Amino acid sequence: MTGDVVELPAAAPTAAATAAQLGCAVGAIANSLVFSVDEEPLLVLTSGAHRVDTRLVARLLGVGRGRIRRADPAFVLAVTGQEVGGVAPVGHPRPVRTLVDAALEEYPHLWAGAGMPHTVFRTTFTELVKLTGGEAAVVADD
Repeated sequence: MTGDVVELPAAAPTAAATAAQLGCAVGAIANSLVFSVDEEPLLVLTSGAHRVDTRLVARLLGVGRGRIRRADPAFVLAVTGQEVGGVAPVGHPRPVRTLVDAALEEYPHLWAGAGMPHTVFRTTFTELVKLTGGEAAVVADD
């Protein structure tokens, strides 16, 4: 990755809090959300400007909506090695299937979690897809 890790003055538990500390648009924050799909992890990197629509994601994956659910903190920690609130898109113990919100492409620079609640790194949409081996996808209907 090309961006350096930045330590924020305070923990940033939401995209809005992160954007306020960085002075950027909330949509330029790439939230790392972990889901369980039939007990297999799925990382969705979504724009801070909206919420993941699990119906869209389920259709994209070819599974029933009830088979995808937000992972609990223990599952997130086991899968990523990082606690909820600071999950980075990379650096996990093993590869995690990743979807990268296509809405992030509209921003020239993005900010993603760097493994702790008060750290982020600057990146681009193209770099984020490449770093994660992810798939660009529409993950929200707004």
